[in-house]
Amino acid sequence: MHSAVPHDTPNSRKHDSVYEIKTLILLGLGFGLVGLDRWIVAPLFPHMMRDLHLNFQQLGSLIGILSVAWGVWAIAMGPVSDRIGRKRILVVTMVAFSLLSSLSGLAASFASLMLIRAVMGVAEGAFTPASVAATGEASLPSRRGLNQGLQLSMFSLLGLGFAPILATQLLRVVPSWHWVFMISAVPGLIVAALIARTLREQPRSASSAAQADMARPRWISLFGSRNVWLAMLAILCAMAGIFVVSAMVPTYLVEVLHLDTQEMGFVVSAIGFGGFVGSFGVAGASDFIGRRNAALLAFAGATALLYLFAHTGPNPQLLFALLFGVSVFALGLLGLFSGPIATEAAPVGLVASSVGFVSGAGEIFGGGLAPAAAGFVAQHFGLPSTLTLALGGLIAGGVVSLFLVETAPRRRRAAATETALGMKEDAA
Repeated sequence: MHSAVPHDTPNSRKHDSVYEIKTLILLGLGFGLVGLDRWIVAPLFPHMMRDLHLNFQQLGSLIGILSVAWGVWAIAMGPVSDRIGRKRILVVTMVAFSLLSSLSGLAASFASLMLIRAVMGVAEGAFTPASVAATGEASLPSRRGLNQGLQLSMFSLLGLGFAPILATQLLRVVPSWHWVFMISAVPGLIVAALIARTLREQPRSASSAAQADMARPRWISLFGSRNVWLAMLAILCAMAGIFVVSAMVPTYLVEVLHLDTQEMGFVVSAIGFGGFVGSFGVAGASDFIGRRNAALLAFAGATALLYLFAHTGPNPQLLFALLFGVSVFALGLLGLFSGPIATEAAPVGLVASSVGFVSGAGEIFGGGLAPAAAGFVAQHFGLPSTLTLALGGLIAGGVVSLFLVETAPRRRRAAATETALGMKEDAA
């Protein structure tokens, strides 16, 4: 077993903090643009629906196909980035998904949109593990968790927070929704050029080389961990809840509650801003109250607030507040399950595999199939029924979380202390 490298090693004393900050900013922006390009289709869909004669089921399919491709390629490309390095993958995939987002504005049919979105999912899924790894490698070990949390939170902030506002405001100054997609490619191309200029390929450390020479643990041993299975099921439920909401609520607000485009953009932005807060809040709270308790409270909070949202009329301020709360809890759950719970559930040497399995399976089934199912529900039973589907996912996730084994270090130490004291009292 290898011990962790101390923080005060010579390598740490030579740490380049300026490079760390540059890398965090660029890859945080990069991951934020992944979110923007992924989710900008939702607030634009009411306009696309009229021009391309699309229906609600097709909206769910457009959201779902990208998630499925993302999940598969996030799992597959992690080992590839370990072999060939991060920089080439990051630059190529960022250019690719930026150009593909622009091409969405030229699509003239549902079939062409589906193809573009599927290939976007491949590029964005490949970008994800390489970018998270590169941020970790550039970070001082004592700041690695914070930096990766900041990077991942940009997905919610830009993709689900600012994207609805940006898209709906641009519609006021450009001729049509086609132009919004084409403009969205520009920031990604700029950031890709800056990554190509700034990012260094990380040389293999002595410890990583030694580990590579050891017999690799078998990936199948993941399935012997109870919490890996439970985390996979629970994140699937959480994603089914929040991704159905993210996909369907923009159209629900316009078609059912009859908000105008700008009001809809304001309300939907709550998903991103709430998710930004939840990315830190839920996982951070779990350090003190335990992973299981944090999961149960977050599922309960998201369920209660989504129920209130579904029974609220056309009041943009109240809708924003309720949706903000739903997102704090639901998107916070994604970080909790794919971060500390998956990490602590992993067998020795399989942390990255555990995280990839949990998050990838969640993307494929919760992020991919659930929005497609929601599109079918909306088409045949009405848009309000999609909120009921999302509620069902959140309730199911709470039930699954009841069976989690507590792994938070503070809680485990407290439990061990209580057990030791109890044994002493019994002996006395």
